[in-house]
Amino acid sequence: MVEFTLPQNSKITNGKNYPAAKGNGKVKSFAVYRWDPDKGENPRIDTYELDTESCGPMVLDALIKIKNETDPTLTFRRSCREGICGSCAMNIDGTNTLACTKSIGEIKGTVKVYPLPHMPVVKDLVPDLTHFYAQYAAIKPWLQSKTSPPPDQERLQSKQERSELDGLYECILCACCSTSCPSYWWNSDRYLGPATLLQAYRWIADSRDEATGERLDDLEDPFRLYRCHTILNCTKTCPKGLNPGKAIANIKKLLVARR
Repeated sequence: MVEFTLPQNSKITNGKNYPAAKGNGKVKSFAVYRWDPDKGENPRIDTYELDTESCGPMVLDALIKIKNETDPTLTFRRSCREGICGSCAMNIDGTNTLACTKSIGEIKGTVKVYPLPHMPVVKDLVPDLTHFYAQYAAIKPWLQSKTSPPPDQERLQSKQERSELDGLYECILCACCSTSCPSYWWNSDRYLGPATLLQAYRWIADSRDEATGERLDDLEDPFRLYRCHTILNCTKTCPKGLNPGKAIANIKKLLVARR
């Protein structure tokens, strides 16, 4: 039998415990992944006990409270706190989601917080998204047109043409879907992943774009597109309720239709 083991320096160890002050009301534990590249130590899990009656209702509120009042070294991304920017994407209670929209009350027992899986970690809960954004840039996510726009008006769409973009333009590039995809875990060097492919289809489906053929040519590759095996983890985990799996299937259908 083949036996696989993690490198010694990647094994997660038990970290520090930060108990709540005596007399606090509704106490809940948060087990948070910690790793500092400058210290040369193994990653660890620190446990923080919080009085949830003294902070906001979302996991991000708890993380901000921990950083402000308990442990200022805790590192994570956040910005809008409204589920719009995608900055606070992380793995919470075993699911990729946004910390600002994940309710503490939905989670039974200890709240387990990790960075997005299968991504290099910069520090603590901050993943390195350099490669992810490079893949996004590779699909040329902007309107490409060969004809000049009308001199006195915008490039217009009918209501039907505009409706084709529903479920596509709302993507906030949080990377929750791509980092939940096993095909992306094993082939991220060549497979574009659900988020980038959904964005690619957003421009293919846009009636104003005139580079559909070139876009499809770029995607017709055994790895860039066809590593998708319709596992649909992407659709299940999307915090915006989008369906990247359907967008990928639509690209495949267009490629078949033009042969």
